[in-house]
Amino acid sequence: MNQNLRVRQMEAGDLLRAAALEQSSFSQPWSEKLLAEGLNSPLDTYFVCTCENEIAGYCVLRVLADEGELQRIAVFSEYRRQGVGRKLMEAMLAAAREEGASSVSLEVRESNVGAMRLYEEYGFCQEAVRKKYYQEPEEDAVIMWNRSL
Repeated sequence: MNQNLRVRQMEAGDLLRAAALEQSSFSQPWSEKLLAEGLNSPLDTYFVCTCENEIAGYCVLRVLADEGELQRIAVFSEYRRQGVGRKLMEAMLAAAREEGASSVSLEVRESNVGAMRLYEEYGFCQEAVRKKYYQEPEEDAVIMWNRSL
């Protein structure tokens, strides 16, 4: 794991880099405008993971009542396999607990085996499948839950 990784809450100055990460990571990326709206939402918590002050990844947690949802998590390709995803998962789960969530869910493309393995390391288990949920390319979404925060 890279020792220079730090996680903090996202700030408005991070939006351009986060939008670039969206473009490089998702077939249907969130826009900078959508990211900015979410950053100001009282329901959402945005985190960035930095490596020597450069944004390496980010994630978004939404908590409603006692349930959390990992809405987004992405890492720039040059920072993958360096612990960025782990740092973000740890921060997200800690924030979910702090906000009173007793469980957290997420959706992941069924072909994203590496991500599913990471989520399993943090207590997530597959509970359902949403057929043809993703587009470009069309693919099922695996619904995973961690019900033991």
